[in-house]
This record gives sequence, C-alpha cells and structure tokens, in this order.
Amino acid sequence: DCRQYTNRSCEECLKNVTCLWCASSRKCMEYPVRRILPPADLCELRSARWGVCWVNFEALIIAMSVVGGTLLIMLGVCCCCCCKKKTKKQVSGGAFLSARPDKDDERAAREREKRRVRQEERRAEMKSRHDEIRRKYGTV
Repeated sequence: DCRQYTNRSCEECLKNVTCLWCASSRKCMEYPVRRILPPADLCELRSARWGVCWVNFEALIIAMSVVGGTLLIMLGVCCCCCCKKKTKKQVSGGAFLSARPDKDDERAAREREKRRVRQEERRAEMKSRHDEIRRKYGTV
C-alpha cells in the first residue's frame, strides 16, 4: 500500500511503481491509472512525481512535447527533402530536367534514341527508293 510511505521520502515512495508522490503535501498515494495525468484535486502537476523524484509532471509534459514536436518537424523535413528529389525542376524553355536522371528517365532517353535511329534508317531507305524510281524513269 502506497499510503504507508506518506511523510517519508520521495525515493521510498517511488520504489513501488504504482505509487505517486506529491511533493507539496508529502503524500504517497496510488497512481490513478484510469487517467493519464493525476487530477489537480489529488496533486498539482508541478508537485506530482512518478517514476523518478527529480522530474515533475509539468516538466515531463513540456519535455515530451518538445521532443515530440522536434521529431514531427524532422519527419516533415525528411519527407519534403525526399519529395523534392523526386520532383523535377523546370528550366528555361519549358523543358523539364531532374537534378539526377532516374531509371525511368534513362529508359525513356534510350527509347527516343532508338526511335530516332529507326526513323533515320527509314528516311535513308525511302530516299534510295525514290532515287531508284527517278533513275528508272529518267527524271533525275
């Protein structure tokens, strides 16, 4: 029972993890597990100690908020950086270039080059056929 440590020390009270120490009233009581934070009528947050004597609930809430906020900001920055790498930058002339071409860009460039080479071959073939027809009918 936590009440047996009332008017003793915080360290003695908090040896039992189910106990809450109220520094202002020097009372040791059962932690109200149905609530996340102890109610003000039980003990003020700045006087409530749980787990360790050197940190109160008020400081714990502030510290956890700062750490949680920092983690969220870092996560947001990382997401933004990753998204920026994936998006393409617009350069002059309306053309889109990425800072570093990815596999899809490389594949598309190879396909364009293959199409260009085939088109050149077809042009040369058509030109030779037309030249042959012109020679045959003497229109050269």
